[in-house]
Amino acid sequence: MEFTLIYSGPLKANGTLQDKQSIRRIFHSQLKKLWTLPPFDIYASPEEGYLEEEPQAGKISLVKRVGEFSFVPLVTQKPHLLAEIRLILLRPESPGSIVSQGGDIDNRLKTLFDALRMPANTNELPGGDAPKDGERPFFCLLEDDKLITKISVETDTLLEPIRDSVFVKLFLNIKTKGTQLTFGNIGLA
Repeated sequence: MEFTLIYSGPLKANGTLQDKQSIRRIFHSQLKKLWTLPPFDIYASPEEGYLEEEPQAGKISLVKRVGEFSFVPLVTQKPHLLAEIRLILLRPESPGSIVSQGGDIDNRLKTLFDALRMPANTNELPGGDAPKDGERPFFCLLEDDKLITKISVETDTLLEPIRDSVFVKLFLNIKTKGTQLTFGNIGLA
């Protein structure tokens, strides 16, 4: 399965919990839409149980509770899925400027990868944060970023007139792969 996520906004090196949650919310809305499209819509049905906190016996639930949130990561260990990511990062700097005004690329990517995964515990959520309207469940890409098996990053100059050096446009082509084929992941791998 392949799809593309898009992000336009600040991407800081060593982003705060709030920075990561703000980015996570942008991806949530896109992943929520993805779950309404084939083949994901089949898995989103109550009969399948993937989005149910308490599924019927014998069904797999992807819902993971962290504080007040019910996260639904698409790529998880349960249905034996991994992710490959091809990333195009546009920023208001020359290509190849690895250390830049907006922060070095690896720390900016660390902020991004933390935002793509669900928080492991409440310490990874901003204090006092709670689900907003339309965030029950809260969709995210990854259960854990160690489920990424391949990453390629291409940087280029953002040609729009932007004054903020941490502003980026990201295009993330996601490819999910199964580590083993099961009836539970046949349409997702």
